Amino acid sequence: MKTEIEERVLEINKEEVIKKLEELGAKKVGDWHQRRYVYDFMPKRENEWIRLRNNGEETTLTYKNIESKDIAGTKELEIVVSDFEETNQLLHIMGYTPKAYQENLRTRYYLDHIEIDIDTWPLIPTYLEIEGPSEEDVKKVEKILGLSDAKITTLSCQDIYLEEYGIDINQIEELKFGEGEGEESEVIKL
Repeated sequence: MKTEIEERVLEINKEEVIKKLEELGAKKVGDWHQRRYVYDFMPKRENEWIRLRNNGEETTLTYKNIESKDIAGTKELEIVVSDFEETNQLLHIMGYTPKAYQENLRTRYYLDHIEIDIDTWPLIPTYLEIEGPSEEDVKKVEKILGLSDAKITTLSCQDIYLEEYGIDINQIEELKFGEGEGEESEVIKL
């Protein structure tokens, strides 16, 4: 099982971050409109869930477990599956019904061996996710990008919504973008 070593930097200026990344020679990997289904275990397990996600190029099925809110507190086990909707159907046959459908926009860069994602979700400001092989690597990139004094957190996306913005996404059945697929066109279904 993989340990994710990552931090998030909240409320970033996307254009400024992209400019700085490109000045530093970071390699852009792509832009994606991601969509996902999220499933609870039966019976429900605290801080554990299943995620089925497609980024337009690849579909993955992932077990997520948040053991702590530390920088290395999230464990995951992920496999690539061939089809988003058929995997959802298979999970349904096995008794799993998605508790939520969610979308976000992601722009990914690599700076050396560090993965840097710019994530835009409905209803909240864009944030940066920095993931690397060690806490020192993650902190180094934050410093290089001039983010050392920024709003840095190890909270999960779900906890960012709740603790930072007072939005319980567990109560939102569909969290997605409207027709324009931009930051200004959010749609939620309770």
